[in-house]
Amino acid sequence: MGSLPDGTNGPHVFAQDLEAPELADEDRHHLGRVLRLRKGDPLTISDGARRWRQAAFGDSLTLLGDIIEVPAPSPLITVGFVVPKGDRPTWIVQKLTELGVDEIHLLSSSRSVVEWDVHKSEQQRSRLARVAREAAMQSRQVKVPIIREMRDVLEALSMFEGTLAHRGGSQLTLERSTIYIGPEGGWALSEIADRPTVSLGPSVLRSETAAVTAGSALALLRADLLDNHSP
Repeated sequence: MGSLPDGTNGPHVFAQDLEAPELADEDRHHLGRVLRLRKGDPLTISDGARRWRQAAFGDSLTLLGDIIEVPAPSPLITVGFVVPKGDRPTWIVQKLTELGVDEIHLLSSSRSVVEWDVHKSEQQRSRLARVAREAAMQSRQVKVPIIREMRDVLEALSMFEGTLAHRGGSQLTLERSTIYIGPEGGWALSEIADRPTVSLGPSVLRSETAAVTAGSALALLRADLLDNHSP
């Protein structure tokens, strides 16, 4: 997804307009009251569209240097997961954002344990979008991942070129950069059918572990940081 290069100083925040940036009230409160920034302290700001610049904190931000645009990575990485119960979706979205995943798809399946009605689904998606934004600031990303609305996995597969994570699947490569993680009970046979599958290893993983494993592997492959041919 792209993060700030080494050497940038201070905390990182988002603002819509990098020419005349205005901080959200909660961001200004966090910078001033929690991080205790003083006038003139350095920070970086991004518009969430892969552009950023340096600035200095104050009642109004002092702009420093030019706007820098970070090229979009290739390929784009997507991880979808059948939403588990409890607070685990929050953790999954947070960690996938830190890894630089570009899109996150919320899924349901025939073995889902969580059922959201339309109203609650949008509320939860909006909440997870806020989690992603906060995680993107913490991990110094210049793009906040897109959080797609919840869809049944079969519908999602008809719209996106997704690959199902499944024990015994094929080797994970960047040729299939959209991976879907099933529920704790695994995919139903009707969901797997003749669809492509990819392996995340021999162990039986919890859904949150599988999601982060998929995101980590794809991100490392994209950054060309994996080498399986060392002597």
